[in-house]
Amino acid sequence: MSTTSHLADLIRDFLLQRTSLLMRHEDVAQQVPDYDINNAYQYIVAREETHLSWLQHALLDLGAPLPADPPRQTVAVGKGDAWKALAADDARANAQFVDQWRAKVEEVSHARHKGMLKVVLGEMLEHKRLFDQAAAGRQDLIGTSLAINDHSGIVMGARWTGQ
Repeated sequence: MSTTSHLADLIRDFLLQRTSLLMRHEDVAQQVPDYDINNAYQYIVAREETHLSWLQHALLDLGAPLPADPPRQTVAVGKGDAWKALAADDARANAQFVDQWRAKVEEVSHARHKGMLKVVLGEMLEHKRLFDQAAAGRQDLIGTSLAINDHSGIVMGARWTGQ
């Protein structure tokens, strides 16, 4: 892929799909009551925000406009451990995204943008692993807590209550 407009179109499409996944992960995180797994989701969302920043800067570098965010999709609300199925879906979606984009990224001739896209895909596979582990109920996704750090209880359902 050699022309600037084709590269900008590819990065824009990548950004839009990546943004949709980030929005979903934000919504799923709100349903994960487990402290450690919720922290893993927050870690993933923070990295994804970094990815979006890179993609936006790549578009600006190419002189392309930034697209509006795609519409937010509805995430089914469940009770109890229903969030585990959502985490499994997140793992599948990340794998599908990487499968869809890997060959297209390999065709990119712009070394810096190609490298950036490959880093994003690689980190998405790491996030897929974390989602798989979350779906299995593992709590040591981003490290093991010391015994003195009690994580009893659940994450608050509403984090900001304006008064």
